[in-house]
Amino acid sequence: MKKLILASKSPRRKELLELLGFDFDVVVSEVNEVASNDLSPEELVKALAYQKAKAVFEMHPDKVVLGSDTIVVVDDVILGKPKNQKQAKEMMLKMKNREHYVITGVAVLSDREDVIFSDTSIVHFNDIAEKEIDEYITTSEPYDKAGGYAIQGWAARYISAIEGNFYTIMGLPLDKVFKTINKML
Repeated sequence: MKKLILASKSPRRKELLELLGFDFDVVVSEVNEVASNDLSPEELVKALAYQKAKAVFEMHPDKVVLGSDTIVVVDDVILGKPKNQKQAKEMMLKMKNREHYVITGVAVLSDREDVIFSDTSIVHFNDIAEKEIDEYITTSEPYDKAGGYAIQGWAARYISAIEGNFYTIMGLPLDKVFKTINKML
């Protein structure tokens, strides 16, 4: 049986993969994420997930490597990870009282095959008072997450509904990942 490697420094992805019961190592992919502006959001997250997985797979070609990337999309605008309070506030203001898309790309690479896919969920935010946004952006939560929030964190209080896979929003669509990895190990 081949060994599995998670090519991610995300503690959430590590925690999610542990839920599936796989024995795996973590090797952080230090790839500089670069992708064409011509790509759709779905193609972009798949390309980024592949870049991360490929960088680690090249060092461990005898293993199965899982890479992933998550983005948030509002009005066809991709929201990355906010770098400061101003960006975090702008993102929350764009998402309040409306829906947005969370797209996670996954790449699972082995010496036999590469499986690359994306999964999309829709998140509906309630209206959020500016005072609440100002309070939220002073926490540490927004700054290492696409769109500036974690569905399982403080921002959960603003979510009125989701359509799709909860775990896609957290960063790893577990059902599809489980099936794919089981086939490849």
